[in-house]
Amino acid sequence: MALLALAGGKPSPLHWQVTGEPEPSMPASPLTRSLVLTRRAPGARVSHAALAFAFAATMVLPAAAATRAVATERPAPAQSQTQAAVADYDAGRYDAALQGFAAAAKQGNRLAQFNYAMMLLRGEGTSAKPEEALVWLRKAADNQMTHAQYTLGDLYERGGLVPKSLAEANRWYALAAQGGHTQAQMALATNYFTGRGVDLDYGKAFTWYSRAATAGDGGAQYIVGSYYERGEPGVVEKDIEQAKIWYARSAAHGDPGALAKLRSLLEETVRANGNNKGANAKAM
Repeated sequence: MALLALAGGKPSPLHWQVTGEPEPSMPASPLTRSLVLTRRAPGARVSHAALAFAFAATMVLPAAAATRAVATERPAPAQSQTQAAVADYDAGRYDAALQGFAAAAKQGNRLAQFNYAMMLLRGEGTSAKPEEALVWLRKAADNQMTHAQYTLGDLYERGGLVPKSLAEANRWYALAAQGGHTQAQMALATNYFTGRGVDLDYGKAFTWYSRAATAGDGGAQYIVGSYYERGEPGVVEKDIEQAKIWYARSAAHGDPGALAKLRSLLEETVRANGNNKGANAKAM
């Protein structure tokens, strides 16, 4: 996860990167790779320490993206305090950053609430306080920050920092997914596809995979392509041309499996066209 910030002008050194964009136009942060590295298969055990580190990686949101993602945020002093706290954090002044985020968080600024939660969880500028961090994380989620909602969903799916609850996980995923959070859309789709904590429903899975695919997620684009390639009764008709389109989009993201699928379908089309021409020639 990451530290969200109202950084001014150009991207900060701490930029966003996981597998999707939790809020509109977020840039990437190498520090959030810790989250990717600690993701396990459903049911796998993850240590409390690993979770704490993964969820406390940092992220910075530049001013332009912040304006779009936080249209309902309160103006100064909360925003100015958050901006100052970001500058302090980037400079390694964690004590000052913590105080700044705390002050803005108490005024209802959801970016500050999330940042404050991550610093408390990571123990930056203070000793680690996971219980207090969860309080502020929930405040940010209740304040309609989709990335905080997704984070809570992931925590509930894993268990450890909170009691494991697939029902709660899917509830938070759904809220974030409805707000346009691509990772939440993928998580919710996969849980519907596998029946994890919800009734198995290929239709709902396809709906959320499609939303994520349309938003540009390469993995979702591959899955949507496979839906069209095989067809799914009551969900989507088989459509090889649509399958090619979605595999091509996924391949453009660098997915070798999607590229292989696309090549295979194109070769099948060429063979089929050749056979048809041969049959037509014999009939003449």
